[in-house]
Amino acid sequence: MLENYYRELVCFLSARLGNLQVAEDVVHDAYLRVLERSSDTPIEQPRAFLYRTALNLVIDGHRRNALRQVEPLEVLDTDENFFSPSPQMCLDQGQRLDMLKRALAELSPLCRDSFMLRKLEGLSHPEIAERLGISRSLVEKHIVNAMKHCRVRLRDWDAQ
Repeated sequence: MLENYYRELVCFLSARLGNLQVAEDVVHDAYLRVLERSSDTPIEQPRAFLYRTALNLVIDGHRRNALRQVEPLEVLDTDENFFSPSPQMCLDQGQRLDMLKRALAELSPLCRDSFMLRKLEGLSHPEIAERLGISRSLVEKHIVNAMKHCRVRLRDWDAQ
């Protein structure tokens, strides 16, 4: 159901942000947030909920950028900013990465390639469509389906 609003939301954010790729990234993140929400309560107005989530992500991004601009460079020299993850955290991250690889391997080649080209290589939807020889709307559906599949599989494996 939420997939119906994808292109509409990208156009809306692109007009406000002045950058199609940033708008697509925000929409992907918004979809992930909505898909990963822990509440079992159904969303009564999915379109409004998705728009609000996307706008909140834009606001959060602006806040982070504003904080970065006012942070003095001396802060970068302090030892506090160097984070060394624990061996357990490295192991956990490695296991989650392995699970993600397994989940991606379960996808069809076009679905997996669409997702990887977007998330790893940063290609736009039209670039992916051209490279894979499929329509832009199919690229969008593949990316959303890949995100859903990975989320469900990771949740299933975490429950075990």
